[in-house]
Amino acid sequence: LAGCASTTEADKTASWSPNKIYAEAKDEASSGAYDKAIPLYEKLEGRAAGTPLAQQAQLDKAYAQYKGGEQAQAIATLNRFIKLHPVSPAMDYALYLRGLVNFNDNLGIFGAIARQDLSERDQNAAKESFESFKELVSRFPDSRYTPDARLRMNYIVNSLAQSEVHVARYYYSRGAYVAAINRAQTAIADYRDVPALEEATYILYKSYDALGMNDLRDDTRRIMEKSYPQSQYMSKGF
Repeated sequence: LAGCASTTEADKTASWSPNKIYAEAKDEASSGAYDKAIPLYEKLEGRAAGTPLAQQAQLDKAYAQYKGGEQAQAIATLNRFIKLHPVSPAMDYALYLRGLVNFNDNLGIFGAIARQDLSERDQNAAKESFESFKELVSRFPDSRYTPDARLRMNYIVNSLAQSEVHVARYYYSRGAYVAAINRAQTAIADYRDVPALEEATYILYKSYDALGMNDLRDDTRRIMEKSYPQSQYMSKGF
């Protein structure tokens, strides 16, 4: 009897129509029961294979995985969708959601608890997020998701530059001036028009000064004064 009851419970959707499965999955997701919604979306993918409803179920499953804290699974689902449905009308949303998953994965719950800046964390997720948003903006400039993607791209670029500056500042504070110069120069060479470059230039100036490289120090000071005439670093330091 126990076995029969278990089998019946496991197969409760056997007589449901695809639309009923979808409605139930949406209800579970709307209530925050993502762990219950995901299996229903998976059943619908198989039950309605080859239909627009199956594609929608795949995207909704990815969103449920994302909201349920299953970032890796959400990315895998989205990558599969993008590969299988290259001309889908929902491709812009798939790219946006993939970028969003990586974007928030980089911030992460532990980063939020520690008030840790994105620039202080591993940058792989940020770079992958940027690439997804970049593809969205390039392929679908008129998408409803493109304006937000552009804003997030700007944030990511500054974050990546700030990451280099964060490391450069760390080296400078430890007296590793050559290493600080190298990281600050990397930020300046790789990024343009982002706020983090002001501090990168100041780190160069201070590192050259600490090493007694007076000509380079003076050249960097002139660049600093010309590029950032109102800089607080020159008057107050870090």
